[in-house]
Amino acid sequence: MFDQPIVFVDLETTGGSIIHDRITEIGIIEVGPQGVSEWSTLVNPQTSIPPFIERLTGISNAMVAEAPTFAELADEVLQRLQGRVFVAHNARFDYGFLKNEFKRHERNYRATVMCSVKLSRRLFPDQFKHNLDSIIARHQLPLESRHRALSDARAVWLFFRKLEQEMPEQLRQACAELTLRPALPPYLDADVVDDLPEAPGVYFFYGENDIPLYVGKSTNIRKRVMQHFSSDHSAGKEMQLSQQVRRLDWVETAGELGALLTESRLIKRLQPTHNRRLRRNTDLCAWQLRPQEDSFLKPELVYARDLNFGLQEHLYGLYGSQRDAVATLRKIAEFNQLCLIKTGLEAPNRTQPKPCFAYQLKRCRGACIGREDAAMHNVRLLSALNKQRVQVWPYAGAIGIRESDAIGAHTDVHVIDQWCYLGTARSDEELQHIREHAGQPVFDADTYKLLSKHLKQLKPGELIEF
Repeated sequence: MFDQPIVFVDLETTGGSIIHDRITEIGIIEVGPQGVSEWSTLVNPQTSIPPFIERLTGISNAMVAEAPTFAELADEVLQRLQGRVFVAHNARFDYGFLKNEFKRHERNYRATVMCSVKLSRRLFPDQFKHNLDSIIARHQLPLESRHRALSDARAVWLFFRKLEQEMPEQLRQACAELTLRPALPPYLDADVVDDLPEAPGVYFFYGENDIPLYVGKSTNIRKRVMQHFSSDHSAGKEMQLSQQVRRLDWVETAGELGALLTESRLIKRLQPTHNRRLRRNTDLCAWQLRPQEDSFLKPELVYARDLNFGLQEHLYGLYGSQRDAVATLRKIAEFNQLCLIKTGLEAPNRTQPKPCFAYQLKRCRGACIGREDAAMHNVRLLSALNKQRVQVWPYAGAIGIRESDAIGAHTDVHVIDQWCYLGTARSDEELQHIREHAGQPVFDADTYKLLSKHLKQLKPGELIEF
């Protein structure tokens, strides 16, 4: 399959984060000219194993208490892996953990990586599930146990042996395609490809002098970043970005909501040259209905810089400029046959009442000349604007929204007040710090739209009212 020896690898860990969690067991099967050999060891993670991980793997804190640390094992593990194709199920997980551990102990490790999940999807696209249990059952692999490092590595090895016996040409072609390294921009270090996580979060492209070029978000950082580079010849913007980028960075989040909130906040803070859509708008405005002496409700334009939009009642529409607000109101008035004078879109005649221009075109029902009373006009105006009503913050104070990662190993708490994103915490200490030092919330239209939709979809237990 390859022009190098192969290692089939599996790790057991304390959780799903390569930053915060640690390895508890390593299983390696080496396949090469000298034959096949198996090696495994427990690892002292120097941190506590969560109860649900203990139940899943059967590895307890007591079992690893006397095991060697990764620092003590690093040289031997590196010797077994170096110069070999790295094969694992969900390979980015195992490979990312090992690279991070080696980096912590000042050792560099880099390999050609082959993922058996991607291989299964490539060869069996009609199958719905490609987790290890499904592969074992589908291909009738003889395996005695699961969720221990060596047994899971053995399952992947048996899967490859089965494929090599039954469909060798398809296997070789798929391996060649899946291990082909993508073309990177000329100034980016190739190691960045290995480090990119297949996790939700926000990524950053920086240019010369560390100038922010672009901030993006994705539920799979690695996949989205590589899409930028794979399409750089077909899109002018991607080509320009590819030529300018000098450095790449990212922030992982528990889920999509955290990625969306972080992206919006950082675009407004960093002002990247290639981002336009989510930049901060200092002219944010809305229509507020105010009763006049003649009992008609009149839309008046108010600005977020002057009022707290999170607590203000009777606001409609969020607009980036006065021009956008007026243009939208004019369309609403025309479609609903509202009076241009009573809506403030046309100045009244000071000497004697005259019909508005829309009435002359039969697009107004005559509120301007007394043919429609205030009550009826107000009802129609409210009905027309109702879809654009800005919801008043429905809680007495700040709230938290819980969001957990895919395996439930980590939970982020997003702190929100008056529709404003104040920050994200992963501990009680971080949560307390955000609440004490958040300062005055600043209303943002993008965050409001995101949160007002998300709050309607919250599941029991995800909302915290402080």
